[in-house]
Amino acid sequence: MNALNVLLIEDETADQLLEKILVAKGYLVANTATSKTDIQSLVENSTDIVIFNIDSPKKYFQDIHCLSQKQSLPIIIFASDDTADTINQIIKSGVSAYVVNSGEPNRIDSIINIAIARFNEQQRLKNELEKTKSRLEERKLVDRAKGILIKTRGFTEDDAYHTLRKLAMDRNIAIGEMAKNVIAMAELLK
Repeated sequence: MNALNVLLIEDETADQLLEKILVAKGYLVANTATSKTDIQSLVENSTDIVIFNIDSPKKYFQDIHCLSQKQSLPIIIFASDDTADTINQIIKSGVSAYVVNSGEPNRIDSIINIAIARFNEQQRLKNELEKTKSRLEERKLVDRAKGILIKTRGFTEDDAYHTLRKLAMDRNIAIGEMAKNVIAMAELLK
């Protein structure tokens, strides 16, 4: 049914029932940590989701942040800490779901599914942002290279762009890469 591999982190204050609920629901609980260990080392390539069942995430903030940045996995936290400061830090760290005082067995599947959907949407947005940044950076390079061609060769803006484009096509490289080459050559000849 649910073939997700779960890394479960529970601290000593947790009720320890979550692992039994997950197994009963068909999830594969790969590792279970019951103390603050090096969580990064517990994550395996087969880990699909990380679930914390803890009293408060305060002592885990660094691990949570590292997991969400480096491992790129959905993270769910079941905790009893509902302070505004904790919730704000959790949201900033990229956690997919933060559930306060409610680990009801009949809600586990929906909580996990929502967390995975939210994680996937966050990843899509992050990838879109990276593509947009890359395109903007490429455009800046192209504009700078066009400026060099206009200044040194007396081209119009259109001629400079078409020259860059033709050079890129002739060399079978992206126009941004050609722009970098023109800029590098201009700096070399200064």
